[in-house]
Amino acid sequence: MTSRVTFVSPATSPSLRCARFYDGDSVDAVGAARARSAAGSLRSPGLVLTSPSVRCRETAAALGLDGAQTPELGGLDVGRWRGRTLEEVAAADPEAVGRWLSDPDWAAHGGESVRDACERVGRWLESLRDSDGRTVAVVEPEVVRAAVVHVLGLPTTVFWRLDVPPLTATELSGRAGRWNLRLGQPLATSDGMPDTAAGSTPAG
Repeated sequence: MTSRVTFVSPATSPSLRCARFYDGDSVDAVGAARARSAAGSLRSPGLVLTSPSVRCRETAAALGLDGAQTPELGGLDVGRWRGRTLEEVAAADPEAVGRWLSDPDWAAHGGESVRDACERVGRWLESLRDSDGRTVAVVEPEVVRAAVVHVLGLPTTVFWRLDVPPLTATELSGRAGRWNLRLGQPLATSDGMPDTAAGSTPAG
């Protein structure tokens, strides 16, 4: 019995392009076009899930996927930093940003710690390991990072060192008590180009 999970990161949005903590904006025109171009590039899944965010739901729809919103796959809650750019937060409180990037237990912004996010995603993954079938989940970049940390048994301090480009697939397969990992495959688009116009910010 093998469980297969393909995580797909969302297409580009204005917050991603300007390194702003995600504030619920939609995917931009370029991102939407690339996602539509990649429709049909994924193997037919038995189950489709999405992070609750607008950009993940829109990316799934553009890919031709009808996904159920899954709270356990929500992005990292950054509390009062939501909607601000990383540059703005660092200028106002550089010490806080330093702690956030180096201490996985820090959550003084009023949101969720990196460790808590990794444990949340890890519990969700383990609930799938004894199931047989293919799941596609369109999720925030932080969810992909958390999944990689979990399946490889990495220290949570490496979380921010994992880069997740837009509209890429990270594949996991679980069998006999272990997960195997295939990282960051760009989705095939009709023009043959992956959507890599912007990298992911620390908060996706």
